[in-house]
Amino acid sequence: MRTILNIIWLVLSGFWMFLAYMAAGVLLCILIITIPWGIASFRIGVYALWPFGQTIVDKPGAGVGSFLGNVIWVIFAGIWLAIGHITTGIAMCLTIIGIPLGIASFKMVPVSLMPLGKEIVPSDSVRV
Repeated sequence: MRTILNIIWLVLSGFWMFLAYMAAGVLLCILIITIPWGIASFRIGVYALWPFGQTIVDKPGAGVGSFLGNVIWVIFAGIWLAIGHITTGIAMCLTIIGIPLGIASFKMVPVSLMPLGKEIVPSDSVRV
């Protein structure tokens, strides 16, 4: 089921969100000081390309530095990527088949706003 959802996701929105994250990553890597945000954008872009079967967890040891970095991220790229996820999620929720994809898009909004201090791990390795 994950594979089917990932293929449908890739065709309907995953590729476009992947391109948006890659564009943000390239722009952020132009300046040396913003390279950590560019790397985070590339990491989340790959997650946005194929999200089912993976989940986002808090990185242990992320502290004030991650928070301050996330504030800068929101200003430069996060708000635009979050708007893309919200718009895509609303469009997908218009059909019954698209509802799980829309929910997945909405779940990506928090990480698109605050990517530093997060890790992407396989869903099977997460312990409750």
